[in-house]
Amino acid sequence: MDASKTIAVVTSIQAPTPSVRALVSRLAHARVPLLVVGDKKGPSSYDLPGAELLPLDHQLALGYRLGNLLPVGHYARKNLGYLEAIRRGADCIYETDDDNEPLDSFRLRQRVTQARRASPGQWSNVYAYFTDSPIWPRGFPLQHIRGGARNPNLAETVEVVDAPIQQGLANGSPDVDAVWRLVFGDEVAFRPSPSVILPPGTWCPFNSQTTWWWQPAFPLLYLPSHCSFRMTDIWRSFVAQRCLWEGDAGIVFHAAEVRQQRNDHVLLRDFQDEIPGYLENERLVSVLAALDLNTGESSLGPKLLTCYQALVSNGLFPDAELALVKAWLEDLDFLRQQT
Repeated sequence: MDASKTIAVVTSIQAPTPSVRALVSRLAHARVPLLVVGDKKGPSSYDLPGAELLPLDHQLALGYRLGNLLPVGHYARKNLGYLEAIRRGADCIYETDDDNEPLDSFRLRQRVTQARRASPGQWSNVYAYFTDSPIWPRGFPLQHIRGGARNPNLAETVEVVDAPIQQGLANGSPDVDAVWRLVFGDEVAFRPSPSVILPPGTWCPFNSQTTWWWQPAFPLLYLPSHCSFRMTDIWRSFVAQRCLWEGDAGIVFHAAEVRQQRNDHVLLRDFQDEIPGYLENERLVSVLAALDLNTGESSLGPKLLTCYQALVSNGLFPDAELALVKAWLEDLDFLRQQT
């Protein structure tokens, strides 16, 4: 992969954090720019060479249909950063958050990579491949924590896989739910174990903290707006996995590549925002699993729309979400016509 075709995207309402400064320093060696998606709060300028702030007024002037439909003060405005990266010719989009600092192990990923294949099952707690501590990723159904808490079976051989979505883990303050933080609350250092690929049909949530997306999967970047803040990237991950399975592809998970110096959170507020997931994650994936996504097209866009139409019809999203999904797909079509 040509590193010059990789563009990094974060959202932030802060001046450049130490983590972002460290990231930009690391990316600069590969000439990878960083787009910082702002919002109504936060700085109007961003004094960090190698990073470009997209303030709210600039976002609205970019001409995307989605720009005026997205709520203000919402993480889903990151969608505009994805669109702008695509407009600028990205073949790979690396997304992270402004409190993640690259570890020494951080490196630009390749779409074709090496991983050990996990044994199939309905749910797989990927964290268990990288630590013996009792821990699970945010979005993992609470009712399956015991049954999916250990995954002893991995293929002995490493295989070469074409993986258009890849997730790195985070040391320090990993991405877990409020239940884990309220009960355990400890920092975690994951083992530097070999990467793992989940086979089609096996679910595990992934997040937006240190995630690599390649061009075939760009339609699946879409972050929904009409759900809780703590679920937007998690429910996106379930939709993305379901769509990838149609091409017999799975998600690759890598050992930790960043350390999260977590921004301030109110844990009980996080818990409240996660309640829709605790109650509905399993039903949501059941709706997705039952879909026929054989749309007759190779593009993932129609499959994405079919997923959201089903989620709306089953009451997991309101009707208003479909207008945003359609605007996202129309913006992607417009960008494709420009290339």
